[in-house]
Amino acid sequence: MKNELLLILSVVLVYSVVIISYRLFGKDGLYAMSVFATVFANIEVLILVKGFGMEMTLGNVMFASTYLVTDILSENEGKQSAARAVWLGVFASVAMLLFSQYALLYSPASSDWAMPHISAIFSSTPRLLLASFLGYVISQRFDVWLYHKWWDYTTKKTGDSKGYLWLRNNGSTLVSQLVNTVIFTTVAFYGWYDTPSMINIMISSYVIYIATSLLDTPVVYIARYMKDKGYIKN
Repeated sequence: MKNELLLILSVVLVYSVVIISYRLFGKDGLYAMSVFATVFANIEVLILVKGFGMEMTLGNVMFASTYLVTDILSENEGKQSAARAVWLGVFASVAMLLFSQYALLYSPASSDWAMPHISAIFSSTPRLLLASFLGYVISQRFDVWLYHKWWDYTTKKTGDSKGYLWLRNNGSTLVSQLVNTVIFTTVAFYGWYDTPSMINIMISSYVIYIATSLLDTPVVYIARYMKDKGYIKN
């Protein structure tokens, strides 16, 4: 049960940091979290863990927080702010790819101990970053677009622009994360794992995303409450 408890605590910790960042720094805090989560998730994704009877990549929870960030920005700050967070994440991914590969060009000193470990991580980075880049750009842009489509639809049907936050939050994120799961797993792990393992990774990743999507809905409500009460200073 150790991994299961750690995964649950990870969701609480990561989502709490998102809210704290928003409270302290406004939009800039969410932009910073988007960049951090994108870069760190690309490192964590190298680690496979077993939890709740499934094999999963460790970066799932961290990556899921990027959808939380864009949903908060869509809800409180507008479509352009959410799109900006996506492109900041893309820029961070490209920068990480360039500088991680550049670091491997150096010849380490005889007393160095870190290069073999760093090389083991960064040598796998290009393919994973390409997979993450494709999945992130396509799914996140789709998420922002679909969020506002749901919003327009519910507003038109009910006349209430504040209602049905839970629907646009989950209705956009769940579909977008399915798109991301298929793209990322296929591009990142094809040839590394056999087909049954890849399918298991897809299923377990999406199950985690379903859970994290449902759990992030109260966080979006909290963020909107904070914004409405004037607790957020942009």
